[in-house]
Amino acid sequence: MNPHAFDTASARSYGEGPPRQVPGYASLHRMVSLLLAERTPSDGRVLVLGAGGGQELKALAEAHPGWFFDGVDPSVDMLRLADEVAAPHRERIRLHEGTIDAAPAGPFDAATSILTFHFIPADERLATLQHLHRRLKTGAPLVLVHLSFPQTEPDRSTWIARHVAFGLSNGTDPAHAESARQAIASRLTILAPEDEVAMLGQAGFSDASLFYAGLSLRGWVAYAG
Repeated sequence: MNPHAFDTASARSYGEGPPRQVPGYASLHRMVSLLLAERTPSDGRVLVLGAGGGQELKALAEAHPGWFFDGVDPSVDMLRLADEVAAPHRERIRLHEGTIDAAPAGPFDAATSILTFHFIPADERLATLQHLHRRLKTGAPLVLVHLSFPQTEPDRSTWIARHVAFGLSNGTDPAHAESARQAIASRLTILAPEDEVAMLGQAGFSDASLFYAGLSLRGWVAYAG
């Protein structure tokens, strides 16, 4: 992940983006919470990769007052924001600057990575999943949500256009929408859904299930083998 992708100004405005660009954003956090709770004990330890911004930490900490969290993000500005957003639960949260290498060894009872993997370069995706797998207890759930759609034309361009159109319909500034279109088209790492599932299997995860599909975004839950 690029540690400079979110500078101070971008970090401050980050909280406005997902609710406008991610269909069912508030419900998505509730779904993630329910899926993790199926196998995570009441005093469980959860690894959050891409914790900057703090929305995911805040939602999970509010729903599960006995859970403890380690959040990892390469952007110090985004981690500062996460610390502010999740401040009421600060005693149960440790934040780490860096990529997955900066995460504690665990073992963790669960892990999440929400709206993060499309920022990870293609040649680092499998290794990142393998690092997550090594930090999880056997049978522990991993929840992933990020951009994923067919990568052959004309489908690829159609899905990018749908993503931009959804943001515009929710009040996204046209200039920001165009910036998002350019990023998705040329700078983010996006795989087709079937390739996502195959890579989870390569990394040692099993029983991957699609639980969320919101236009250009997909979410899976899988379990450490």
